[in-house]
Amino acid sequence: MRILVISDVHANLTALEAVLISADPFDAVWCLGDLVDYGPDPNECVERIRSLPNLTCIIGNHEAAVLGMLPDESFNSDARKSARWTHLHLNESNREYLLNLPECLTIDIATLAHGSPRFPIWEYILDTWTATENFESFNTQLCLVGHSHIPVAFFSSEPDGEIVWSLLKHESILQLDGRAILNPGSVGQPRDGDPRASYAIFEPEKNTWQNFRVDYDIKGVQKRIIKAGLPRNHAIRLASGA
Repeated sequence: MRILVISDVHANLTALEAVLISADPFDAVWCLGDLVDYGPDPNECVERIRSLPNLTCIIGNHEAAVLGMLPDESFNSDARKSARWTHLHLNESNREYLLNLPECLTIDIATLAHGSPRFPIWEYILDTWTATENFESFNTQLCLVGHSHIPVAFFSSEPDGEIVWSLLKHESILQLDGRAILNPGSVGQPRDGDPRASYAIFEPEKNTWQNFRVDYDIKGVQKRIIKAGLPRNHAIRLASGA
């Protein structure tokens, strides 16, 4: 079974479609939140993701802000402007769908959370100290998170529980022999210095995780962001992946 794992699409339909073409064939999709905001295609991205086979999806902090579940004052000024733009443009059907997404889910050997299993909506796992604290917050072998927009893995070694980490490169394959926290990176707003859309394929029977990157029409998305009246910085940073 091939499971496509995506996160942080951020209303970038062009990047999402490139990922779906690149990842094909897949049997199921696990989406780790932040379908909307920053980009010009909130409704199109939600509807495209809703149409995917065997979909499991959780809510992210940007959905929470757009839906009024989280105060957008916690965002910087550009993120706040785009959250309010998205709130105005999101249709009722997609709003209702996002409102009903869970914060955290457990599926077989994996716990799914947007930020972290400890604080699913907001916490970033970017260092070994935070990862160590979070390994105590889930009971499954694996925890899959997004939020940081960086494809990274944290591994807990036995029996001492020492945490080691690794940035994940294109086509790198991990054999998942122990407990791990895994991030597929961002589809629509990568922030690891590589502007290509990022995703992962998880194969439970083989217990493997493979990261992939794919090119897409960044300039076209940049033009549509600016045309929509969204903050220019959301367009500029797409080219650098930062």
